This record gives sequence, C-alpha cells and structure tokens, in this order.
Amino acid sequence: MTEQSITTLKQQLTDCLRVDRHRLRRRLEKLQQHPNDNALEKLASDITNSIAKRARKAARQPQLSWPNLPVVEQLDTIRNAIRDHQVVVLAGETGSGKTTQLPKICLELGRGIDGMIGHTQPRRLAARAVASRIAEEIGSSVGDLVGYRVRFTDHVGEDCLIKLMTDGMLLSEIQSDRFLDQYDTLIIDEAHERSLNIDFLLGYIRQLLPKRPDLKVIITSATIDHERFAKHFAGAPVIEVSGRTFPVDVHYRPAEAERELSRQVEDILREIEQLEREQGRPPACDVLVFLSGERDIRELHHHLKRCEFRDTEFLPLYARLSPQEQQRVFAPHRGRRVVLSTNVAETSLTVPGIRYVIDAGTARISRYSVQSKVQRLPVEPVSKASAEQRKGRSGRVMPGVCYRLYDEDDFNRRPAFTEPEIRRTNLAAVILQM
Repeated sequence: MTEQSITTLKQQLTDCLRVDRHRLRRRLEKLQQHPNDNALEKLASDITNSIAKRARKAARQPQLSWPNLPVVEQLDTIRNAIRDHQVVVLAGETGSGKTTQLPKICLELGRGIDGMIGHTQPRRLAARAVASRIAEEIGSSVGDLVGYRVRFTDHVGEDCLIKLMTDGMLLSEIQSDRFLDQYDTLIIDEAHERSLNIDFLLGYIRQLLPKRPDLKVIITSATIDHERFAKHFAGAPVIEVSGRTFPVDVHYRPAEAERELSRQVEDILREIEQLEREQGRPPACDVLVFLSGERDIRELHHHLKRCEFRDTEFLPLYARLSPQEQQRVFAPHRGRRVVLSTNVAETSLTVPGIRYVIDAGTARISRYSVQSKVQRLPVEPVSKASAEQRKGRSGRVMPGVCYRLYDEDDFNRRPAFTEPEIRRTNLAAVILQM
C-alpha cells in the first residue's frame, strides 16, 4: 500500500456516482489510518465499479424529441434558468406540458448522470402514469431509463436517469439518505396542493441547498402563489408558461333538495346526447364527472349502468383502484366514455379526450378535529382554484363545456385557494418522525 495509490483513488472519487462518494471517501480515510492491502484492493474495485456505472449512464443518454407544447416554446428560457440558478419556480397552466417535458430538459443539460432526476407527484396513480408517458417519449421502458417508486412498488433500475415517486416516498428516503445524494435534480410538481409532505419537503430542501450546491431544484404548479415560493427560496426566478386550452362554457346547475346527485348527472348526460344529435356532432366526446369520494362514485356508477345510454362506457377512477383498473381510462375506445373520478383527475393526471366536465363542487379534505382528537375526512366545497382546474380539464383538445352543480354566488363566496394541510392537521406524528 503506497501513498501514490491512495492519491490516485482520491482523484478517482470525483468520477464516481454521487451516492457512492461519501461512503467510499470514509473507507479511504480509514485505510489511511489503518493500512490494509486487502481492504485497499476491495476499495479500488468498488471505485472502479462506481465509475463504470456512471460511464454507462452517461453513454445511455437518450435522443430527445420535443412535441408541440407551450413549455417547449420557452425551452431556451427554462434551460438557461436551470443552468444558472439552483432553484427555479415554474408556473405552468394546465396543458402546458411541464410535467413531462421538464425531466427531458434536465436530461439535455446533462443532469441525471451524477445522480437521478427525482420527480415527485402527490399521488401514486400520477407517478405511474407520468413515468409511462416519459418512458414512451424517450423510447425506453418503465424500469429502465425511467422508473417509479410508490408504496409497495419499486420499478427503478440500476441505470435509471429519471425517477418518479410520491412526495411522501421522497420524504421517507431522507431517513436513510440525509443529503439526498442519490439525486442531482429534484422536481417538486403540483406544489400548489400544499400537502403536509410538500411543505416539509420544501422546508427541508431549503436547509439542504447550502450543503448541496450541485443540487438543482425545480418547483412547478398550475395554480401557485409565485412570489411567496420565490421568496421562500431567497428570490428564485419565476417562469410563467401559458397553457394550451380551448374556451370552456360554464353552466351553473344548483342542486335541488328533492333530487339525488345521480339523477342530476343522468339528466345532464341525456342533455349532452340531445345537443350532439341536434348539432350533428359525432357522439364520441368523453365526459369527466368530479365527485367527492368512492361511495358517491359507486352509487352513481351503479345508477348509470342501469340507464339505457347507447355506446357509452362508465369507468370509476380513484386512488384505491388497482393499477390495471386505473389504466383503463387511458386505453383507446369506441363510443363515449364517462369517467367518474375523485379529485385525483384534477391536476395529478390528464384523462384524454374530455370535452364535458360535470363538477359536484365538493371533495373530501383531511381535517383535524381538536374536540374529538381525530383526523377526519369531511366533504367540503372545493376552492375557486380547484374549481377552475376542474373546468380546464374540458378544454384540452377542443372547446369544452363545464356543468357546475352549484350556483354562481356559491362559487364567488369560496376561498381563492385550498387551505394548506399544515394548518388543518395534527403535526405530532410528523414532528416525531422528522
């Protein structure tokens, strides 16, 4: 064991994967204090393997193509901002393409080689769907260059460049990877939802940035208070990207006390059929119905299946469905498709081919009861921002129509944004975990 071999290994550490460097450096320091030829040989082999893995990832950089999306029109602006700043806030409206194109922009800048590009989503369904879409666009398969990790499922390969996951999964990884060394870029998507996980992640990442000057962080959302997020990260630049949406007509249909929700939805579907017959439009425009929870979805699904709608398929969509059932909403089909969904389809993923939206205007929102000391899920009216997001789902591919099952005065009285979860939940468990 010579001093020259130690110096050589030290120089080689910079060519290793980021996640391996700290561990290998500590082993090298111990060997300097307690020399051991066998241990040095094993360390040299591990360093060589890490360098080979990094070189293999660099060699597998995919050829990138850019679809016609609004975010691509500002490609140079976004690319320069990511290159020149450690934190970038991207405010992209629904339909801008930010979720699928941002990881590709990071790949073009050479990110994903030292460590993976971590991309968080609020829901498991969205993480799986986005991973499939990005893998398709770069000509790979899920689990190879693009992987995802959610609760009970891990499809991340050795050469993975982009890793989709839920924000809760990234938060849990901090326990075993305090400096998040396995990532060289983090994309925090749908930050406007202000879930407890997202708020804790943003707080932790802000403290981590001075210790990880090589780490790039991109915060994105459709409805976001840009200035507050930028101020939180010491004046990070804000880039606004317009969405590609068609005009949407809004019709208010206040609920009648004596009529059930299922009857109202049935009447609107029959009205849509009648309008399309009168206008001569082919009856293939899909409908997205927003409901508050699984129980409402099951009841409405059961009711509509008994109604005689021609060439119409009814599909439920909520988080507890199996991945196979959830994927059915993306499959090609004949006739009309009516998707009965919770707020999972509000921002987390885009259901294709939607022209009509029926919005019940409610959602189950987690709230802590101080009196009973219990975390509850009461049904509450959604905020204006959420209602506008739901409306925007009908204007992605053609001019749309949004039916709101409440009156305009009710909409105007609603708060602008949903109250952050950190202000309506019990923090004891999270504080103990952190």
